[in-house]
Parts: sequence; C-alpha cells; structure tokens
Amino acid sequence: ALERGELEVYYQPQVSCVTRKFKGVEALIRWHHPELGLISPAKFIPIAEQTGLIFPIGEWVLQTACRQNKIWQEQGWPPMRIGVNLSLRQFQKDNLVEKVQAVLLETGLAPEYLELEITESIAMKEKRHIIKILSSLRAMGIHIAIDDFGTEYSSLNYLKHLPVDRLKIDMSFIQGIEEDPKDAAITRTIISLAKNIGLEVIAEGVENEQQFVFLQQHGCNEVQGYYFSPPLPLVAVTELLAEKYSD
Repeated sequence: ALERGELEVYYQPQVSCVTRKFKGVEALIRWHHPELGLISPAKFIPIAEQTGLIFPIGEWVLQTACRQNKIWQEQGWPPMRIGVNLSLRQFQKDNLVEKVQAVLLETGLAPEYLELEITESIAMKEKRHIIKILSSLRAMGIHIAIDDFGTEYSSLNYLKHLPVDRLKIDMSFIQGIEEDPKDAAITRTIISLAKNIGLEVIAEGVENEQQFVFLQQHGCNEVQGYYFSPPLPLVAVTELLAEKYSD
C-alpha cells in the first residue's frame, strides 16, 4: 500500500470553544484498498506495528502532515498546529527524536506548529524512557498531547511528571454527556484536573450543539468531532480552511 500510493492523510479540524475558529488539525491515516475500499487505521495499524512497517508509515505520515502545514502557512492561512499520532513501537526506537527533527528541517515547519499525540496506554508504559523522549521533543518546542485520556489506569502522581501540554478527553465520555450523569461528571473532572495542573484540554467525538455547549461552559479549550467536521481529504479540508479564513 505504501509503495503503490494507496495511503492518504485525512485532516480533522480542532476548534476553539471560545471563538469557534480553527486552532489546528489532526492528521489521520487512511488506506484506499483497490478491492476492499477505505480501510480504517484501527484495522491495519496493529498489523503495521507487528511487522515493523509502522516505522516507514509513521515517518511518511509525519512528513506529509508537516509539509502540508507548511504549505498552508505559505498560502497565507493563519498558522495552526498539526497533530500527528505516535505508536509505542516508534517510541521503542532510539532515533525517534532525530527522525522528528529531520522531518522538521526538511519541511521547514517550525516545531511549535507540530503536536505529537500519544495514547494514555503508551504514556503508562516504560515510564522513564517515555519521559526522556517526550522531554527531548518538548525541549525542541513541539507540543505533546495525551490521547484517549480517561480510558486507561493512570497514576496521577506520574501524570504530574509527564512533559505534556494537553489532555484529549476520549470520545466515549463525550458521547455519553447528555444521557449519563457519570460521563458528564468524569468529563468535568478531567477538565478541572487538567486546568489545575496547567494543561489544556481538547474533547474528541463532539457530535452536537448540546455537547459543545456543555464543554464550553465547563472550560474545555478545544473540540474536534463531526459537529464541526469529519476527517477530510486534503482538497476538502483546504476548501474548509478557505471558507473559514477568506475575507
């Protein structure tokens, strides 16, 4: 798929709860299989990790996303972050920091416009090693986010030592906000926790106005989800940017 050019990066906007303007986009890989159609990363990324193909695929996504963000800046759009997911296997290679640095140099993207996302489960593994790598990346000026927050067993003592900038609340809590008081309480608690230790919060999977207003009222910084936009291919997301930022 990589050799045949069947992989594509989609982009999902991240929107400010205060201004409703784009603050960034998350880069999400998709596979256009000639016979099976569009394949979700949930199906093929675990196989890529097992085979080691996650390394060339991960580097390709990072390069593609950084290059595209630089192109948008050169086209005159207001500078914004681009989020790229990292897998556990990528953290287990010693050259991750050098690879990221090389991609930024090659694409010309300033590090403050890149956000690297790791899942909560990755953050809880090989703690010293993870902290060391994240510290090096953050020292370069790159933003770090913990994805799917609230779905794993987190040590709050460990969380305070993690060099991260944002927590991403898992969509399973957001989608239960209206029906389940427990989901609403957990969401409020995560926002409060993040604020009190100096982190920003973004909620994933926001699908309607009621969810958005709840998050807005409780101090969430940003949201992403189908309420504002699904993940879009490059042409469509560029059109959306043009619509948002045209005079």
